[in-house]
Amino acid sequence: MADGHITYTSENLTEAVLDRIRPDADPRIQKVMTALIRHVHEFVKEVELTPEEWEQGVGFITELGRWCDDKRQEVILLSDILGVSMLVDAIAHRTHASVSETTVLGPFHRENPPVMKNGENMSPGVEGEPLEVEIRILDADGNPLEGAQVDTWHTSPEGFYDSQLGDEHNMRGRFVTGPDGVVAFPTVVPAAYPVPHDGPVGRVLAAMGRGPMRPAHVHFWIKKPGYRDLITHIFKDGDPYLHDDAVFGVKASLVTDWEASKAEGKPARLTYEFRIPKADAPLNAAKD
Repeated sequence: MADGHITYTSENLTEAVLDRIRPDADPRIQKVMTALIRHVHEFVKEVELTPEEWEQGVGFITELGRWCDDKRQEVILLSDILGVSMLVDAIAHRTHASVSETTVLGPFHRENPPVMKNGENMSPGVEGEPLEVEIRILDADGNPLEGAQVDTWHTSPEGFYDSQLGDEHNMRGRFVTGPDGVVAFPTVVPAAYPVPHDGPVGRVLAAMGRGPMRPAHVHFWIKKPGYRDLITHIFKDGDPYLHDDAVFGVKASLVTDWEASKAEGKPARLTYEFRIPKADAPLNAAKD
């Protein structure tokens, strides 16, 4: 200290920043910001970040925002490919007993998809291998849930979401379960596809020597008042990218055989029973 002024160094700066957090700040803000500041400062010191690299990082974060719009979410994509999205998901749902597993939302969810009736074709005009989807929504005890909202979406057989092909909603829809808890509809078999890699996140993947591919899957977002939302996918067994998913979203319980019915000369078929917990169910209930 000279003339009463503090000289900040790499040794004392972290604690100085932490000391500026007001003691009457929200406790959760205190906990999150204290950990964030400590980890960021430790990262900078560990890699000895240079001013030029810091500028590149600022430019990268700025560019992430510029790539975001109502059709693409580059920040979520970065979180996905770094495994952060799945880590947050795993912590939030680590020990639910007797309910279906969750996975990432992904960057291609769209608000207000077309409202459809059971049995309505979810991919009109799209050419591809037929896929019959039939799912049941149950509570944690296996009772069917009527009136559950099911948003579902997937790629085309060429591996593109509708938002990548144009503004028209297709290969996505919103269904509501009847008394039996069932939602059923025809569509087409989606393809494995690369996450968007023409932007800043793609450069990060390439720099790490990683590929951008995701295995074929169908998204589901299930909602019902009084119950916890379920955001998940169902993956196609046998897909070559099941063990190299760019966003680490595959869970064994969510992989099913879509081809089983083909042996009987029928279309590929995706069937699944989803179990969702009550909204007030403990987040970390012990497994049986």
